[in-house]
Amino acid sequence: MKKIIFTGLSLLTAFISLSYSTAQGFTNLSECLVNSDIGKYIYDSKYSKIGNASGVVGGADHFKVDHVDSICSGEYSNINEVRVFQTREEIVNHLVSVDVEVTQHTGGDSDRWLLHEMDAEFRNYFGIPGKSYGPEKIDSNTILQDDVAGANYRWLSGNKVIEIKYRDPDMSKPEPLEVVKAYLAKHPSTITPFNLKELRNSSNVTKWIKDEIDRRLWLCDKWNSQFQAGKATQKDLLYNLNRSIGVFLNYRQKYYGVSVTDDLNAMSVYMQSNDLASIQTKLTEYKKWWAKHKEKGIKI
Repeated sequence: MKKIIFTGLSLLTAFISLSYSTAQGFTNLSECLVNSDIGKYIYDSKYSKIGNASGVVGGADHFKVDHVDSICSGEYSNINEVRVFQTREEIVNHLVSVDVEVTQHTGGDSDRWLLHEMDAEFRNYFGIPGKSYGPEKIDSNTILQDDVAGANYRWLSGNKVIEIKYRDPDMSKPEPLEVVKAYLAKHPSTITPFNLKELRNSSNVTKWIKDEIDRRLWLCDKWNSQFQAGKATQKDLLYNLNRSIGVFLNYRQKYYGVSVTDDLNAMSVYMQSNDLASIQTKLTEYKKWWAKHKEKGIKI
């Protein structure tokens, strides 16, 4: 993919705070990481970690209450290659630091959304793919790649999510493809091949948008079921219902022309008074509306 810097690009960004503890899923770093040097890229073992977190899909509100996701992270760099330079500026200009994250998801039915959640950060809030985002084919594997101030490579390998990224604001450094290929050999992509035209065509963008509405209503049901089972507090339920209903309402206004103002005002009142019954009534209303309008066309 040609490297181009785009300014003003609206991306759904998420800063994931990893809480490392005893991992479930991965039991040692060798299961998830290439814990050796990869060509000129030196493996820095002191920064390798293993623990529990949802990784890059956490920012998309991946449902994790009913399961524990296992995560590994590691770092590589061409540090030996840049030792010949005398000044800090030269070293910084030639140093390529590569961050790797491998997450094992074990969420049962929530894993059906992994591909959808994984590329959400490469789209704007309303589901439109960013201009620098597209599929790439490497060693017969299809991966997702976004080129902004470096690159972010992602793919699925079964129910594992692999992310490799490096920073390069000037877009002048070589891509760390040796690292990407080594991880594809360890965790082959299971993404069905597709091309850039397919990613951006109206039918596929429409499908992603409608899937996001489906997923948000599905998330509401998942939180309700956990609350009813005594595994989530009412505070957590209210917070998460409000988040997903808010996305639903904004998408409905954007793509179906239904004003969001009155509903958002009502939700604000319900949240302030902890009025769960009224929120559930509105949720039932929204699900009925969606069942009636889901098959209607939208304008992208």
